[in-house]
Amino acid sequence: MTDSSLPALSDAQLLERHLEGDTEAFGLLFLRHRDRLWAVALRTLCDPEEAADALQEAMISAFRRAGDFRGDSAVTTWLHRIVVNASLDRLRRKAAHAASSVGDEGTLDLLAAQGPAPATIDPASLRDTTLDVEAALRLIPPEQRAALVLVDMLGYPVADAAAVLDISVGTVKSRCARGRARLLPYLEHLRGGPTADPAAEDGISRNRTATGSVSPGQGGDG
Repeated sequence: MTDSSLPALSDAQLLERHLEGDTEAFGLLFLRHRDRLWAVALRTLCDPEEAADALQEAMISAFRRAGDFRGDSAVTTWLHRIVVNASLDRLRRKAAHAASSVGDEGTLDLLAAQGPAPATIDPASLRDTTLDVEAALRLIPPEQRAALVLVDMLGYPVADAAAVLDISVGTVKSRCARGRARLLPYLEHLRGGPTADPAAEDGISRNRTATGSVSPGQGGDG
């Protein structure tokens, strides 16, 4: 099989080729999913430098431990799990010292999960809003933050988030609910209205789970 045929392989086939000694297969696998893996690390850590280090550590680990993959989940789920674990390890080591630099993407999605957003948003205030969200995220336990990042900020279905975090669907829902409850007092001023009814908020989350989300299981495993 020539190198030019590698892009047509599934994720599992690329991992197998890597184990067989193909020097290009793992790099292609990483490039295929780099953006989503980076987003998970960045949103969990709220710091580009920390996220870059976590992603690098995770990919080195995946490269070396590829033989541990048993095929009981999608390759992308396995990769996401390694990235989340690397990110959570960094959060636990530096829980009180997270930096405050992160992009704006995903901020409004998290606010949407908290309740109705203002009808119009001043672009000049978006950075301040992002900083408020980052500060609030740092106040919740790492495990709750990881669940919220996957479900509310990056739009993963709850079942896929459960597979990534290697916990039950019910535990994901519980961590998200507790995380939202902790965040709400700190984000209330950003919503431009009274506290939403909890049932309505839960309905918003269910709707996000059921529609159009990108699954970590997509991308080549079939």
